[in-house]
Parts: sequence; structure tokens; C-alpha cells
Amino acid sequence: MKKELREGVSTGSCMAAGAVASAMWQLSGTCPKEAVVEAPIGKKLYIEVAPAGEKTCVVIKDAGDDPDVTHGCQVITKVEISKEDGPITFAGGKGIGMITQDGLKIPKGNPAINPVPRKMTEKELRKVIGSKGAKVTVSIPNGEELAKRTFNPRLGIVGGLSILGTTGIVRPMSEEAMKDSLRAELIMYKNQGYKSIVFVLGATGETALKEAFGEFTCVFQVSNYIGDMLDDACDMGFTHILIGGFVGKLVKVAGGTMNTHSHISDGRLETICTHAAIAGADKETLLRILNCVTTRKAIEILEEKNLMGIWKPMADRAADFCEKRTRNLAKVGIVFLDNHHKIMAESSNLPEILEAVRKK
Repeated sequence: MKKELREGVSTGSCMAAGAVASAMWQLSGTCPKEAVVEAPIGKKLYIEVAPAGEKTCVVIKDAGDDPDVTHGCQVITKVEISKEDGPITFAGGKGIGMITQDGLKIPKGNPAINPVPRKMTEKELRKVIGSKGAKVTVSIPNGEELAKRTFNPRLGIVGGLSILGTTGIVRPMSEEAMKDSLRAELIMYKNQGYKSIVFVLGATGETALKEAFGEFTCVFQVSNYIGDMLDDACDMGFTHILIGGFVGKLVKVAGGTMNTHSHISDGRLETICTHAAIAGADKETLLRILNCVTTRKAIEILEEKNLMGIWKPMADRAADFCEKRTRNLAKVGIVFLDNHHKIMAESSNLPEILEAVRKK
């Protein structure tokens, strides 16, 4: 029987619980051991809190069974209640990032505390302090270090983590969480006015493409989720997309596969064999390729048999599959990188795509 995975709570819920506890402490004189808050999906959350200084409360983030980098971190919240009626404002303390780019949900120059956690915290605080004004300051002591393992640096969020949460809970679906993070970056580029974009599978591919073609204005690391990100880019109105990456991954796209993770698909050697056969490879060569363990070994055989010309037709094939995935609403170019991160092959439409992705 498949084990049911345990849900956790978002950093936004941790902040809301800490804020409620801080306010209750000031009004009652005692720090509560637990705060009850209602998540945006309507679920009541009973969250343990502890004192962390003068009228300041800490919640230990519990991400459940999700591999969240913030699992086990301290979310520390302090509320300063005004004597007069007024708004509830938010400030980022140690370990909370600052927004430095336009196009995100929070304007540039503000702490990275997202709108839903703000609304959730304000709603719960109003139950305690009524119409009084208040300032909520949230901190995550090791947030700056943890943020290096998130998408924040690519989103232009510097100095720490974001306070997140659209539902208030963390469901253990790491792939969906990853795609949501990628989507947030793509939305940022859209809001900044970009219509053309470069997709790379990772940092190494990004470096290699820049070395080959110079700087690009908009580069986006899609990981394995080429198809999902093509869907989103198409829906957001992007018209030209350059995709570059190591051939061991991108050759799967030449076979029509749009998620390149090894647990989703393979077909690399079968695709290479098909194109090698079209180029005239004999049966013995095809069997040698098919029995390879790695793409790298298959490349050695292709070099030995003077069959390296097959990569350009495969790049064209991959570009064609990608354009079909966008319902032909976007032009897509492909660049295959070899084992040394040099250009191995380019799709025929690359000059047009390059011209577009160098412009905003």
C-alpha cells in the first residue's frame, strides 16, 4: 500500500501564527503555546509557538513530507501594535529577501512577503487587535543562506527567502512546487515586457550559450520541464524561444519527449538510431549504438563512422516538435551542446531566433 504523504504548513502560515501569538501575548500578558489560524483554503491550522524575545514569537516550519529547503527553519515574528486605528504593515527582518526587479507580485523595493500571506496574517490579526494599526516584522535567521538553494536569486530577490503560501499548507508535491516556482519567474519576464526568451536546462548550458553567442537579455532555466514551460510561455504571449542544452537531454526532445527527467522518459538511443539509419548506418553500427549505456558513448561511435551529420536534422526535428507544442504560436530554435559544452548542432531557423532573443 502506498504511504500517504504528510502535509506541512507554509512560511506564510508560520508568520500568521507568530503574529497572532505576539499580539495575544501583548494583550494577555502570556505567550500562548499554540496559535489557531485559518488557511486561505478554509482549513484551521493549530501551530505551536514559543517565545523568542520581547513579545516576539517563533514557529518551527514543518513542511511535512515535502523536500522544502525551509523545513525546520525558524520563522520569527514580532507585532508592534499602535494605540490608534490604522493599517497593518509588513517589514522584513534578518533572512527575508528584498524585491529588486519589476514584474513580481510585490513591487520593487519591498520585502518578499507575498500578498496571500499578508492577507492571511492581517485577517487573523484583526480578530485579536480589532481596528488598531500594527507593524509585523518577520525574520528567518538562516534565510540568506537557504535562499541560495531556491529560485530567489534568479527572481531578483536578494538577501534572503520569501514568505510564501497560496493555500497556507504545503502539499508534498515537489514537482508541482518546482513548476510553480518556474512559472513565477516566467511571469516576471512577461511583466517586464519580454516577448522572446532563452530556455536552458541548467547553469552550465546558460554559460555555454553565452560563450557561444554573447549575452542574452532574458535567460530562463527550465530544468526538465520543457513542455510545461513551452505551454506557459505560449499562453503568456512569448513569440520566439531558443532552447539550448546538453545533447544527452535534448535528444529526447528530438523524439517528441517534453519532460527530460530520467524517471519520465528515455528513448535517446532509439532516436539516434533512427537518424543514423536514415543517414545510411549499417545494422552492426545501429546495434552498437542501441547497446550503449550513455549518449557520450554513442557519440564516439557516430564519430568513428562519420555520422555526426545526423545532429542537425535532429535539432530541426526537436525544433519542429517544440513549435507544435506551442500550437505554432511561437518560433522555437534548438542548440545541442556536446560533452565539452561546445555547439554540436543548431536548428536551421537559429539565425531568426537569435535575432529575436537578443531584443526585448
